[in-house]
Amino acid sequence: MTTQTQHQLGKTLWDIADQLRGAMNADDFRDYMLSFLFLRYLSSNYEESAANELGKDYPKVKADEKLTPLSLWYEANKKDIPEFEKQMRRKVHYVIEPQYLWSNIAELARTQSQDLLVTLEKGFKYIENQSFESTFQGLFSEINLNSEKLGKNQTERNNKLCTIITKIAEGIAQFSTDTDILGDAYEYLIGQFAAGSGKKAGEFYTPQQISTILSKIVTLDSQDPSAGTKKKLEKVFDFACGSGSLLLNVRKQLGEHGIGKIYGQEKNITTYNLARMNMLLHGVKDSEFEIHHGDSLLNDWEILNEMNPAKKIEFDAVVANPPFSYRWEPSEAMGDDFRFKSYGLAPKSAADFAFLLHGFHYLGKEGAMAIILPHGVLFRGGAEERIRTKLLKDGNIDTVIGLPANLFFSTGIPVCILVLKKCKKTDDVLFINAAEQFDKGKRQNSLRPEHIEKIVDTYQFRKEEERYSRRVSMEEIAKNDFNLNISRYVSTAQSEKAIDLQAVHKELVSIEKQIAEAAEKHNQFLEELGLPPIS
Repeated sequence: MTTQTQHQLGKTLWDIADQLRGAMNADDFRDYMLSFLFLRYLSSNYEESAANELGKDYPKVKADEKLTPLSLWYEANKKDIPEFEKQMRRKVHYVIEPQYLWSNIAELARTQSQDLLVTLEKGFKYIENQSFESTFQGLFSEINLNSEKLGKNQTERNNKLCTIITKIAEGIAQFSTDTDILGDAYEYLIGQFAAGSGKKAGEFYTPQQISTILSKIVTLDSQDPSAGTKKKLEKVFDFACGSGSLLLNVRKQLGEHGIGKIYGQEKNITTYNLARMNMLLHGVKDSEFEIHHGDSLLNDWEILNEMNPAKKIEFDAVVANPPFSYRWEPSEAMGDDFRFKSYGLAPKSAADFAFLLHGFHYLGKEGAMAIILPHGVLFRGGAEERIRTKLLKDGNIDTVIGLPANLFFSTGIPVCILVLKKCKKTDDVLFINAAEQFDKGKRQNSLRPEHIEKIVDTYQFRKEEERYSRRVSMEEIAKNDFNLNISRYVSTAQSEKAIDLQAVHKELVSIEKQIAEAAEKHNQFLEELGLPPIS
């Protein structure tokens, strides 16, 4: 299927969402819409796997048959169901009884059945509780089918759900729906809902253009980026993963077999569920990713707290778009935390460096970390200056990239990307000032593919270009008191052209001479006509 068709499915579903949500908040409607799309994916995947498992025993269904093949098989093979479901748990790690499959849910919706809401509720619980892996636990926990936002009473809510699901089923029916297509549609919808969420969008979404820059950077050989893209990354980590879009973009750069395992952490429960759905919808098996619900600053993920250095988990790539200038309350004990001990704590007013140090601690010796942060981290004083100075003196800050303003849904401020390494070979810092290169939009600016490629190419080959990029020595940075304000090193301002005063004077004399000659000639004509001259 072409990219255009993939985009059309996303747009079709977004148009449905736009028509149906009415006065409902975009965030609330997003959760219903995406959960139903995910149920559609799980059902399709399950039925396909069931057909492969049962082979010639999988029933054929007539065109006018109301029951699905799996429903027919369940009716005819009641004693074999436990063994079949046991096999399905082994193979796809979850079970869906026929009554809870999307095809049955869509049929209940189409016929305006009053059983829809109850069946859907039971179906969500069944999938969560009958799964083999913890990946599915609590997956639909934040979907409130009895919310008054859907209707004042159960009948109204049931009718609203019937309409939503029927429209989604009709929309999807126009397209082929393999994993890639549904995954892309899901991603498109997340982006559209982010656009409607304003500042809240920062909690769950990094615009694809910026995700692509980070992803392309961390997938290049970190020792020598000019050598090109790595063949494989064993472990990739995003400690503020939102809906997982950034992690999926890293996977996209390397192909589906290019990452051993994806690790993500997310504090918001609803967004955490979105991330798990997003992974599965993009064909990432539940054994190929681990998303943890918890607070990165508190470091409450057990696998990250291994004190034995031999067992400490390290990542080949770390990417992140944490909340900007997040206010936090570090305890005194945190001063001895292994992540912060050598650097000191970030100030309460801005946890930017706390997030950075968290991710950096787990970066492997030959890995690369790319993190999006507000410009303040480059020049603010106090505790942040001390952290920044140590990172620079230790040779860990590799590249500073300044991006244009108004690229995010959640903020209009310009942001920067910091690239950090523990294996840095050069004794300088590359500054890229890409702030002036963008397409201006009415509500939001954007980067064209050529803008993205220029940033990545400049990083990869450490290129220098007037008013765009420059390699700055540590001596020069030290003279500037370790201030990394990009415009100090790479100004985009055009220097004014020097004026040659003698040449200007000569030109003025010439012009005055021409004026005098023209006036004399004009007065001659007036004299011939018997008119007074003009002085």
